[in-house]
Amino acid sequence: MASDVDGAPLVGRADLVAAVRAALLDDVTQGNTAAVFLTGESGVGKTRLLREVGARLRDGGALVLTGTCLDIGDASPLHPLLGALRRFDAELTTSHARTSSAVRGLLQMFANETAGPDGAGALLERVSRGLHLIAEGRPLVLVLDDLQWVDRSTRQLLLYLLAGLGDLQLSVLAAVRAESLQGAHPLRRVLTELRRLRTVRVLDLAPLDRAGTEQLAAAIVGRPLPSEAAEQVWQRSGGNPFVVEELARDVRDGRDGLSDTLREIFLSRVDALPQHAHAVVHAVAAGVEPVAHWLLAKVVRLPEDQLIEAVRAAVAHRLLVGADDGYRLRHRLVAEVLEHELLPAERAALHRRYAEALTTAPSDLHQARLAYHWRLAGEPARALPAAVAAAEEAERLHGYAEAHRHWSTALQLAGATTGGPPETYRVTLLERAAESAHHCGEHARALTLLEELAASDAGRPVCALHIRRARYLAAAGRSALAEAEYQRALDVADCTPRERATAAAHLAELLLHLGRYADAGHRAREALELAAAVEGSTSEVVLASAALGFSEAYLEDPDAGLAVMRQALETAERAGRPEDVACAYLHLAELLTGPLNILEEGVVVARRGAERVAELGLGRTWETRLLAIATNGLFRVGQWAEAEKVVAAALRHRPSGADAVELLLARCRLSVGYGDIEAADRDLDAVATVLAGGGARHMIPLLTLRAGLAMWQGRHDVARQAVQRGLTESRSDDVTILAALVWHGLRAEAEAHASRTVPVDQTAVRRLREVAERAARKSAHAARPVRSVVDGFLALCAAEVSRLDGSDPDLWARSVAEWDRRNHPYPAAYSRLRQAEALLAKRSRSATAAKLLRQAYQVAQGLGAVPLTSEIRTLAGRARVSLEERGASTGVTTEAGGAGADELAVLTAREREVLAAVAEGLTNKEIGQRLFISERTIGVHVSHIFDKLQVRTRVQASAIFLRNRPA
Repeated sequence: MASDVDGAPLVGRADLVAAVRAALLDDVTQGNTAAVFLTGESGVGKTRLLREVGARLRDGGALVLTGTCLDIGDASPLHPLLGALRRFDAELTTSHARTSSAVRGLLQMFANETAGPDGAGALLERVSRGLHLIAEGRPLVLVLDDLQWVDRSTRQLLLYLLAGLGDLQLSVLAAVRAESLQGAHPLRRVLTELRRLRTVRVLDLAPLDRAGTEQLAAAIVGRPLPSEAAEQVWQRSGGNPFVVEELARDVRDGRDGLSDTLREIFLSRVDALPQHAHAVVHAVAAGVEPVAHWLLAKVVRLPEDQLIEAVRAAVAHRLLVGADDGYRLRHRLVAEVLEHELLPAERAALHRRYAEALTTAPSDLHQARLAYHWRLAGEPARALPAAVAAAEEAERLHGYAEAHRHWSTALQLAGATTGGPPETYRVTLLERAAESAHHCGEHARALTLLEELAASDAGRPVCALHIRRARYLAAAGRSALAEAEYQRALDVADCTPRERATAAAHLAELLLHLGRYADAGHRAREALELAAAVEGSTSEVVLASAALGFSEAYLEDPDAGLAVMRQALETAERAGRPEDVACAYLHLAELLTGPLNILEEGVVVARRGAERVAELGLGRTWETRLLAIATNGLFRVGQWAEAEKVVAAALRHRPSGADAVELLLARCRLSVGYGDIEAADRDLDAVATVLAGGGARHMIPLLTLRAGLAMWQGRHDVARQAVQRGLTESRSDDVTILAALVWHGLRAEAEAHASRTVPVDQTAVRRLREVAERAARKSAHAARPVRSVVDGFLALCAAEVSRLDGSDPDLWARSVAEWDRRNHPYPAAYSRLRQAEALLAKRSRSATAAKLLRQAYQVAQGLGAVPLTSEIRTLAGRARVSLEERGASTGVTTEAGGAGADELAVLTAREREVLAAVAEGLTNKEIGQRLFISERTIGVHVSHIFDKLQVRTRVQASAIFLRNRPA
């Protein structure tokens, strides 16, 4: 039943409605995402605004899905989306059979979901694919009310979709009750991070001002209020639209003698209801909204015609809102007021009727509500199995936060049950609750439950408890205590050989993360010795080998580290467990492309491993991580076109979480190098969106790229801020990425000095030099390959410092030599540019400077590095240096169309592919679909082609291609 809740005009929000509509529809380009989060106090008009904007979006051709988060604290995972889909399906007519089929297919997918090796990420991808089918090319807007109660699974889905990983034009409009975002509320941190993004707006909805309050009150009453009445309404309402409406209706209807509190206003309104309507409002207040009509009928036990009349009366009195999915109180403050108006026995009877009604309609989605109502009905024994079923259902959908709340409820119910369940059952509940708390990041709670488990189950093996406690402590960041706990596990007498191997392997990994490579190697060897005596200990072998391999690589023996890792891979392949094979390939590829800097072989291993794990069914997670490693390796050795192909292929898996972050950062490196500012910004915003849910280890790479992008844009102050934030927020022990960040910081100061637009921050320079010295000291204890890469960045740092007081060409020559020796063409070309700049500034060795500029230009052109190419051209133009090779030295004429000329030689391999497709007459969109890259990136490539070939049209470019293609 629809209800007339919008009789009052929307006052003071017209501009806001138009702005929100534009932000979510008009200003969103194809393939991008946007979000608006409305925050404000209860009654300020958030829900009304959602309805108004939703209607405008529908009128604009968008597909709008509307859902509401539950307020019982233990909702089913993805409940708002499930509710929105059911409501949308009910609204569809027979003429929308295709859409209805897509909706029901997605709902069926939820019903059939089972735990799998790809975890929650695979579920997010399937949800995204289902929404894509439902949208049918239309803009999709997800409208969510009461987001402060959102379950963790829905929160993760929003971050996934807003990061642009779902391949659909999506906008999100959500309302959040501001007073609920207190303390460590998980949504508070997410909104803080999302505020940084250009595509996300967080709007604080303020109460009406005095004029707006009087206008709304006058509209309700039908005439302007006398000054005394208007003052009273303003003072009592504080501009809250809901309270203004209630007070104005009292004035209109001539109700006198009202109390001075809103509570009494609500009670007087409820008392004025007919008897049956009074019962309906109390029933809805006790239920979990929305209360479906069939459920309300079973609870109030009225004949259908009387129930309809009672609901109509409650709606007419502005206490209930009716919709297709059920009934809600017009404002939850009503429930808070009515809660204390019933006797305890009356409240228990209402909840018992709800529970009995839900029991007759079994559904997985009802289990959480069933447990809620049986508990408040005073029937803990009947609430317990429902709570357990709800927990298991949440775990099946990877909703560990919701599962943890259900397991905790089950524990409370078990303690409240007369006689209580068997002690073994309670031990099982403790175990499940602790593990779910660990998985959802509630580390302190997990440790508390584990201690209770240890006290309850005196017969449980002590070693297993020590290992679990150590895992929980390590996840909580309490590394010293975790290390001690692993040691206790190894020392106790009842520790089995398998448990000893597990404890030693995890301890080795912990020490590796702490940067204690010698200790990590010692423990890894111990773990390998223990695992050798245990059948089926492949996981322990792979984990320990990873620690040992990295340890050896850092401690002057790279060959030994490689040998251990290769042996781990052979062991994993023999055992055949997919996750172990994937882990071994991953660590070997990381070792080669990281500490050892053997980039070409590392790329080969990463790509071979990606193919292997795809065969094993782990394409969405492990394959994407391996391809991210391959992409970064290809970028460093200068094979950018190939790197672009690899990252595009990996993104077809629609990865999520850390896997998506790795790939997006890899693609962003390419975009920064190419000069595709918009694509780089978009990827950085997507990474920041994903990291809003946690992910500190990626912060330095993110901020380093942010600084690099800002410098090419001439925004040196932004680059400085990014670097300073990285130095402040990160605690990484990786001296390589730390040295890269420091270089970007010093480069930002040098660029600011050269541009004379931003003063140099001497304090920042001093701090950066100190961090560089610390990185140098740390790298002195690392393996030669690690020192080699760090030395390259430190050479860049020293040369950048020299730019602040007269650039030293000898320091830049040293940087050139360092990066040439490592076969990293991009930083080598940059160093050549700066060396030439320094020589020209000193007016010496101009021939050497010209040669350096030509060499740098050739590399930059081959890579497609447009910003670097542009800076080289600018300097060459000022110095009157020709960047083209002289015909006499090459024996080949360079004029277009000259005999023997290859006019396409200036293009990269990727640009040649794009040009070939242009010559076929394909559009940018069609080329992007063929090459698996975005239409916008194709546009950047076409611009680069026009620039290099010195043409203005696609016809001219096609003619050059056809003239030079092989016969």
